[in-house]
Amino acid sequence: MRENEAEFRRRGANLAAIGLGDLHYARIFREETRITFPLLVDAGRIAYRAIELRKTTFFGLFTRENFRARSRARAAGHRQHKLGKDPFQLGASFVFGQGNKDLYVHLSAYTGDNAPMASLLAAIS
Repeated sequence: MRENEAEFRRRGANLAAIGLGDLHYARIFREETRITFPLLVDAGRIAYRAIELRKTTFFGLFTRENFRARSRARAAGHRQHKLGKDPFQLGASFVFGQGNKDLYVHLSAYTGDNAPMASLLAAIS
């Protein structure tokens, strides 16, 4: 998201991230990633439970899809940050529009299953 923040803003979007960790972890994550958009902390997992986000298992970390996602991330220069509160929690990406409209929803099926940036940008064009 950080690499595409200017394009999101050019299209009139606001960005935010939600994490499971505490404020200390969020501060470290912000410093390491240099994100400038809001980073919210959901220590009680309220949003995660409300959306019913999936979790992976220990063995899920060793799937072919996960291996490919890690390889793509390394090739793009990304690295693993400090493990968060629940390393098995999978994420999601959303684009919300005016009037509480869900314009785009991507629920991760495995670790590293991130929404395609082109799809996120297309949802706000």
